[in-house]
Amino acid sequence: MERELGIDPGRLSDSELLEELQSLHRTRHDTLLHGSSDALAAHTRRTEQLENEYLRRHPNRAVSAGRTREGARARTE
Repeated sequence: MERELGIDPGRLSDSELLEELQSLHRTRHDTLLHGSSDALAAHTRRTEQLENEYLRRHPNRAVSAGRTREGARARTE
């Protein structure tokens, strides 16, 4: 049975959700380099849960042109 990874993302306020995401993004590199396989898997699952909740709440978020394939190609030309 899989262990619960924290508060259900749907129950977090917008500010709590962003704080949780920022914390996970800050710790990702160290978890990748030094965490156990279980820790990395849990980190990945929790990140996916929180990111999916963010995208559910903000389907029309602003997308920077430089963060698209076309924008990336324009930078290298």
